[in-house]
Amino acid sequence: MRVLLPHLASIDVVGVWRVGSTIRIQARSRGDRAWCPRCGGEATRRHSRYRRQLTDTAIGGHPVLIDVRSRRLFCDTTDCGARTFAEQIAGLTERWSLRTPARTAMIEAIGLAAAGRAGARLSGRLGVAVSRDTLLRAVRSIPDRPIGEVPVLGIDDFALRRGHVYGTVVVDMKTRTPIDLLPDRTAGTVATWLRGHPEIEVVCRDRARAYAEGVRTGAPDAIQVADRWHLWHNLAAAVEKTVIRHRADLRPPTETTSTNDAIDNPSSAPPDPTESGIADGRLATRTRERHAAVHELLAQGRTISYISRTLPLDRKTVRRFARTADAQDLLPTTRTGRSLLDEYAPYLRERVAGGCVDAAVLTREITELGYHGSTKTVRRFLQPLRAAHTALPSRPAAPSVRRVTGWLTRRPDRLTDEDRAGRDALLARSPALATTGRLVQDFAEIMVDRRGQDLNAWIGRARQEGSPALRSFAAGLVRDLDAVTAGLTLPHNSGAVEGHVNRIILWNLRCQAHSRLRWLTGTIGSSVAVGGAPISRGVVPVGVGTSTSRFRRLSRAVCPSSTAARSSSLSGIAPSMRWRLSLASNSCPLPDALGA
Repeated sequence: MRVLLPHLASIDVVGVWRVGSTIRIQARSRGDRAWCPRCGGEATRRHSRYRRQLTDTAIGGHPVLIDVRSRRLFCDTTDCGARTFAEQIAGLTERWSLRTPARTAMIEAIGLAAAGRAGARLSGRLGVAVSRDTLLRAVRSIPDRPIGEVPVLGIDDFALRRGHVYGTVVVDMKTRTPIDLLPDRTAGTVATWLRGHPEIEVVCRDRARAYAEGVRTGAPDAIQVADRWHLWHNLAAAVEKTVIRHRADLRPPTETTSTNDAIDNPSSAPPDPTESGIADGRLATRTRERHAAVHELLAQGRTISYISRTLPLDRKTVRRFARTADAQDLLPTTRTGRSLLDEYAPYLRERVAGGCVDAAVLTREITELGYHGSTKTVRRFLQPLRAAHTALPSRPAAPSVRRVTGWLTRRPDRLTDEDRAGRDALLARSPALATTGRLVQDFAEIMVDRRGQDLNAWIGRARQEGSPALRSFAAGLVRDLDAVTAGLTLPHNSGAVEGHVNRIILWNLRCQAHSRLRWLTGTIGSSVAVGGAPISRGVVPVGVGTSTSRFRRLSRAVCPSSTAARSSSLSGIAPSMRWRLSLASNSCPLPDALGA
């Protein structure tokens, strides 16, 4: 018994039997004395016995019910306010509890891991069946860990409702566990909390002014450390603005071999249709084909009427084709009169050879030179020139702003050969971006090597040589110079705080996604798949009701954090979330740990 069921070692087991699927254990308390819970005095006089039933952890998958006969004793201490008290058996009973401590610990673990409805299903399979509301109450009843001395502290904000409700998470940077949640992110709240913990020596924070003011007011002797990740993030934003400012330098130059050969070598220019004397196009091709067909049928001895019906063509047209021996005599010749474009033809040929074949653009250009005709005339003139013109090769595509920013802010040894070649070519043709690259590289060396003493020299260079965005970044460093210098010198950072903030974001997004899905299902009624079942207007599967009360019950069951943890007021959820955040950071991901 001591090996298999150690929590039953302090009682005498009278009998064990099975009733249905439940294992019942009948037992009675052992010993002749107990201690008063109020005064701690020893008591031996028995008042009475009473029956107490406790649910225990499962044995072989079967639920267990312990029926124990406990005693009520008189307290013989004269100054104690309790006349009688109920005996508590160590490791088995607790005041007002219907569960053993082992079962209570299992329920709390299930609630933290799987939350409401999922936890209720899991507990049923483990033989400790409880409702989802019981799981939520068990999680909320977990006592808070006491906040001890915290020499190194980390703070950051997180959103319960983005854009509306924000809170502050406080993390012990030595144990990397959250110790408290504040209801907002104002300087006054942070300062008030810090005044109650005078032992704080270092505070890790981001670049927010509210936290800087709060720490300066609440813990003036503490060293403020600006997080290095936020510093690099702000620098990358400044680099991106610089790249956007010099976007014109991103496109590689085109290679010009023998530009405009038609201009340098007039003999290679496209022919002018006005000089050929013969129109060449679809009409001329069709005329030649018909002339050949007519003469072929005539050679076969066919009559004019037969040829007219076969092709089909008018008899007069067939007769005209038959009388003409050469097809060239049937083609119309262009008129030899003067044209409005005669004076501007050389200019148009030169522009077409240079790659411009837009009739509207060329019309505007020659209009400034004195042309008074229409765009249609210019378009007719350009039609044969376009066919003979060979398009110039397209210019290579420019790298995106995001990619160039990555070239300048990533470690050079982590760039691919292609990226390294593109980066070197870009910096060679853009002096401004080359200067930006040198400043970024120098700042990276200061941050990696923790040479905070060199920050002032870097700020001076950035103000003299840097772009406007980098000068603005340097001005921000000056406003928070002590914290930035400490962040680039001391080993402390806000990595643990950011990890807990990310866990809160993931948990909150999962809760909001569930609520948003319910709203879409009940309000819009569009086809949505929930658990593999399609939902359409007016027809919803079991468990997806549209009434308010039904919706609230489902929210507590499937996503219980909407009632147990998530609230518009952070002060109400802070006690229960501190423990869950600390457990999440040590054992399981936050969506599982905070699901309750």
